Amino acid sequence: MNEKGSFRGIFIAMIASLLIASFWNSLPVIKNSVNAILNPSAGALLNWNLIYGMTILTLILSLFMTLVQKYTTDQKTLREMKAEQKEMQQQMKKLEVGSKEYTELSMKSMKFMGPMLKLSMRPIIYTAIPIILLFRWFVDYFKLVDFKFFGLLNWFWFYLIGSIIFSSILRKILKVV
Repeated sequence: MNEKGSFRGIFIAMIASLLIASFWNSLPVIKNSVNAILNPSAGALLNWNLIYGMTILTLILSLFMTLVQKYTTDQKTLREMKAEQKEMQQQMKKLEVGSKEYTELSMKSMKFMGPMLKLSMRPIIYTAIPIILLFRWFVDYFKLVDFKFFGLLNWFWFYLIGSIIFSSILRKILKVV
């Protein structure tokens, strides 16, 4: 994908995700298709044991997201850019805030943000729609089950905390920037 097309693909994936989420209840084919796939798989895990099932699903999703991140981004370029940015930050710490050198380094550092954002957001093209479909399914599933994890967390917070933990571990193991 070229430089120009990168944000276009992300934009298209985000619009498609929003459309799917908004038509979830009004177009039964979307909801019924997702239910046909997830009820016997993810639903079976959750029906077996909500805490273990949700933990396994969170781990699987975190692994999927981490692998997509690893193989759809240019890891070498991202590492180089981060190393260069870190070096500039070290130099900036030695300079007086507001000095000419500090301002120049700050501007140079900001120039990295656009390309880094473009590189690191590419996985959204591949993950946005599956995640939206899964989250819509989770909403419907947990609406019927009405369960609080550990007595206080709804499914979203349980997933979010679990995915942060699993993703951190998986990123270190798989050496993902």
